[in-house]
Amino acid sequence: MGKSTPVKQAAVVLGALAFGWMAIEMAFKPLLDKARSAMDNSDPDREPDDIDSARKDDSDSDRKPISYADAVAKNIAGAS
Repeated sequence: MGKSTPVKQAAVVLGALAFGWMAIEMAFKPLLDKARSAMDNSDPDREPDDIDSARKDDSDSDRKPISYADAVAKNIAGAS
């Protein structure tokens, strides 16, 4: 068989990793395809939690100030 050199060991490890990757890809192909298409269709700028809370806040716009300056102005006006 001969001596095992570091280059041979590295080649065997890389080959095993590649084989393992391919086995996982083939075994879970339907699940991975579905997950990848869902990620492709998603919008990273849209936050579902923010949209739901915005709908609740839109009904009562007096409670949510638009900016920090508006909040300070409302506090000053309310304190007087």
